[in-house]
Amino acid sequence: MSEAQKAVLNRRTAIARILKHRGDALVVTSLGNPTYDVASTGDCAGNFYLWGAMGGSVMVGLGIARAQPKRRVVVVTGDGEMMMGIGSLATAAVDKPQNLAVIVIDNEHYAETGMQPAHAGRGVDITGVAKAVGFDNARTVRTEQELAVLAEELFSTEGLLLATVKVTTEPVQTVLPPRDGPFLRSRFREALLGSDAHK
Repeated sequence: MSEAQKAVLNRRTAIARILKHRGDALVVTSLGNPTYDVASTGDCAGNFYLWGAMGGSVMVGLGIARAQPKRRVVVVTGDGEMMMGIGSLATAAVDKPQNLAVIVIDNEHYAETGMQPAHAGRGVDITGVAKAVGFDNARTVRTEQELAVLAEELFSTEGLLLATVKVTTEPVQTVLPPRDGPFLRSRFREALLGSDAHK
């Protein structure tokens, strides 16, 4: 790996920058660090944390995007989880929802199980896979400048998007949002449908 390809971005500050101007966007997270990263920017009813549902974040995000076509839906997942659900990228690309974005936080390791090298660190190009299955807007983000462009475009332009954000393996403090499944489901439903959601 060349010096130019080495990750320099911190995952926590990268997510904070990406979501800074999210407005009323809905955010779906995969298990582990992506959940902690999003929670660190401020827990809210518009966040739906999947916790242990590894491999399912893009499909959940796709379903929400189809049901809420006027809201931007952002899936924040890790490279390990994305590889487990890699086929979901093809489904999203075929459907082409104009309000769905997938942000892959890629440290090239399985952080939840001991920092073993993951597929992305052994030659698998997640952005390349996304392009191959039909994502017209897919990119790898390595620099602060590229991150700034992503943060600007994410909520100012429409269209299906995937960004693989290469981050360091530098440890960050765990920020735990609520873990109660029925509570998360109910508050997310109410955020979408209002106080009459339970009737």
